[in-house]
Amino acid sequence: MTTAEDRRLALVVHTAFFVLLGASLARFLERHHGDPRTPWVLAAGALLAAVYLLAGALRGHPRIWLAGVVAAWLALALLAPSCSWCAVPLLYSALRILPARPAIVLIGLLTGAIVGSEVRLTGWDPNVLLAPPAIAALAVAVLLHAQRQTERLRASMAQLVEARDELAATERRAGVLAERQRLAAEIHDTLAQGLTSQQLLLQAAERSWDRDGPAARAQLAAASESTARSLAEARRFVHDLAPADLAETGGLEAALRTVAAREGAHLHVDGMAVDLPERAQGALLRVAQGALGNSRRHADAATTTVTLTYLDDQVILDVWDDGHGFDPAVLPAPGPDGGHGLPAMRARIGQLGGRLSVESAPGAGTTVTAVVPLEPIRAHRTAPDLGQGRNQGAAA
Repeated sequence: MTTAEDRRLALVVHTAFFVLLGASLARFLERHHGDPRTPWVLAAGALLAAVYLLAGALRGHPRIWLAGVVAAWLALALLAPSCSWCAVPLLYSALRILPARPAIVLIGLLTGAIVGSEVRLTGWDPNVLLAPPAIAALAVAVLLHAQRQTERLRASMAQLVEARDELAATERRAGVLAERQRLAAEIHDTLAQGLTSQQLLLQAAERSWDRDGPAARAQLAAASESTARSLAEARRFVHDLAPADLAETGGLEAALRTVAAREGAHLHVDGMAVDLPERAQGALLRVAQGALGNSRRHADAATTTVTLTYLDDQVILDVWDDGHGFDPAVLPAPGPDGGHGLPAMRARIGQLGGRLSVESAPGAGTTVTAVVPLEPIRAHRTAPDLGQGRNQGAAA
C-alpha cells in the first residue's frame, strides 16, 4: 500500500529526473550549437521523457517500464554523453522495482555507462573513474538500508497486530470461561438446589400419599413453595439480580435466617454487624445455601447450625452439621451427577479475596467455613464496580 511518504519521495525522484534531463539537454545545446546530432538528441530526449511518463499507464508492468526507460536513456547517452547523469534517479526506480541482486547488477551497468560517457567527454581521469561508482555505491547502500528498515518496521507492526489479536482472543476466552464458571455456580446454588428440594419433597409426598394425606399435602405445598422460589431465582438470575432471599429480606442476616428456617437449621450471629456490599452478601448467602443443601442431601444430620461472625478485619460464615461426614481429600471430580458445590463456593469466596475451608471426617460431621476479609471489600466499594458490566458483557 502506497503511503503519503512514498508519494512524496516519488515526486522528488520524478522532479529530479526531469530537472537533470532538462539541464543536460540545455548544456548540450549551449556547447554544441549547430551540431548535426542536435535533432537526434532532442528526439531521444523527448522519447526518454515520453517513456518515463508512461509509468502511470504501465503501473501493472513496472519492469517493462523500467526496461523501456533504460533503453531510451542508453540511446540518449550514446548520442550525448553529457546526458548520462539523467540515470541517477533511475537507481531508486531499479531498487524499488527489482529484487536486490538484479537491481544491483542493473545499477552497476548504468554506472559503467555513466563512467564511459564521462570518459568520452573529459578523457581518463581518476575522479571520473572513481566518483560515479562511489556515488552509486553510497546511494545503493542508503536505499537498501532504508528498505530493510522499512521491512523490519512492517514485520514488527504485523507482529504487534498479531500479538494484540492473540491477547484479545485470550481475554475473550478468559471472559467466557469466567462467565461459564459464574453461570455454573449460579445454577448449582439456585436452580439445582431448588430442583433437588422439590424432588425430595415430591418423593416424600408419594410415599405418604395413601397412608397420611395431610402430610402428603403439606409436602406438596412445600414443593410448590420451593418451585416458586426457584422460579423467582431463575428470573432474577436471568436479569443478573441479587439472590431472591436477599432481595426479599433486604439484608444478609435476615436472608440467612430465612434460609436456615427453611432448611431446619439454627442461626447465630456474633459481633457488630458490618454493612457489606451486595456482592459479598450474595456470595456468603450462596455458600450457606450450598452447604445447607449438601447437608440435607448427604449428611443425614440431626442438627445443623449456621454462624455468622463479624470481626474487626473479617467476616466468618460457619455451617456445621452432625451428620455422616466424609473425607475431603477424596471428593469426586465435578461431573453430570454433581460435585460442583464446593468448587463454586471456593470460587465465590476467592473472588472476594477470602478463603473457604472444609473440616470433616467419616462419622464426625462437617464444618464449612468461609472467611471474607473486610479490607479488600472496603477498597472495592471505593472503586468503580466493573465486574457487573464485564459479566453482563460476557453473558451477552
